[in-house]
Amino acid sequence: MSASDDLRVLHSLADLAALVERHQGLYVRWSRGPETDLGATSSTDELTGVRMPGLSANPLDVEEWWQDRSVELWVARRLYDYAHLPHDKGPGVRPWVLRGRERGRGPDNEPLVVDVEPMCWIDAGVIEEARAAVMRQEAQWGTLRRSGG
Repeated sequence: MSASDDLRVLHSLADLAALVERHQGLYVRWSRGPETDLGATSSTDELTGVRMPGLSANPLDVEEWWQDRSVELWVARRLYDYAHLPHDKGPGVRPWVLRGRERGRGPDNEPLVVDVEPMCWIDAGVIEEARAAVMRQEAQWGTLRRSGG
């Protein structure tokens, strides 16, 4: 059994929100998983082929400007923004949560993370739950004009 197989799987936005509330410095990464990524230890800029000083990931920490809004809705928004990646990057790409230290920024201003500790997988059903949560906000938020995958 691989290290990736040992990771627990989160099955709801509520579970992900609870994890974010308990831990600082969490990121979501969309890839084939920790076993593949930790062997490489860094991402590569797809346009130039330049190796970057860490794995590209997206932060899950709730920003202060979010104020007292729902953490569940925060994580839904963070997942919604990148839900297209499994389609774009091909079979086997799925989201997983990691803890790490930011080392720099990638070409899309995404954090590049080192000292990575895999935390858990995010089930595909959570992505659907995130899409639905964001869609329910459209009347208040406006159209995001993203394909969402």
